Amino acid sequence: MKNIAVIGAGAMGNGIAHTFAQSGYKVQLIDVNKEALKKALKTISNNLDRLISKGRIEESLKSKTLSNISTFTNISDGVEYASLVIEAATENLDLKLKIFQDLDNSCPEDTILATNTSSISITQIASVTSRPKQVIGMHFMNPVPIMPLVEIISGYNTSKEVLSFINNLTEEIGKTPVIVNDYPGFVANRILIPMINEAIETLHSGVAGVSEIDTIMKLGMAHPMGPLELADFIGLDVCLSILEVMFNGYKKSKYAPNPLLVNMVQAGKYGIKSGEGFYNYANSGKAIVVASQFS
Repeated sequence: MKNIAVIGAGAMGNGIAHTFAQSGYKVQLIDVNKEALKKALKTISNNLDRLISKGRIEESLKSKTLSNISTFTNISDGVEYASLVIEAATENLDLKLKIFQDLDNSCPEDTILATNTSSISITQIASVTSRPKQVIGMHFMNPVPIMPLVEIISGYNTSKEVLSFINNLTEEIGKTPVIVNDYPGFVANRILIPMINEAIETLHSGVAGVSEIDTIMKLGMAHPMGPLELADFIGLDVCLSILEVMFNGYKKSKYAPNPLLVNMVQAGKYGIKSGEGFYNYANSGKAIVVASQFS
């Protein structure tokens, strides 16, 4: 397996492409948006420079990594020779189902189809393909080139052979795989996202402000980033989507999205990617609390 296709050139997709390319794999990065592909290659180049400056990789590895990546705007062209396809598109069920139908029709019969979904059922995604045994979840953590964990999710029909293969492949690219079962939110987000939602509830209830909540969690709980800043980093729209998946899946009120989160997403305040969330990132990306909206 030396040809990996990645669907989606956003933060997760370009990070996954970067990681495999740096490990010596040929990567076909696919996105319908040409500008997104250009931006992804620039991001990968910048991230490689950052790793070089920190002494984590040799400078010669940069050119090798970039030469391993080719870009495509058409799925059928990009997956023609892929042994593994990793979908990293927006966390939207209908979109993922459409992509997996297209992949099933376009990929060789023995191609393994993986999704980077952070909450959506692997079993449901696999159900629209003719190869449910070859569908699996590979939930990378952001930023992908740095974070060691990959949550490996076995769908109801995922074969033991595919599960073992992906587990070993994950180790081969220098990551730590942890295998979990297919339930809404899996493990990482079933624990993390309700904590973020509770931090938003704490803010919404007027118990404390944005910086106070984040400072308490950083200094008191040794979290490297406060939950509200982390929500901005993940994307408030993504947090909302994950909560909705869990709320619909478990039918428990503790997973119901806080109204403040819903309002912010509806207002287009997604966090870092929109320039504003619980913090304002207009000044060179620095997080400055948006105090007036939450007082």
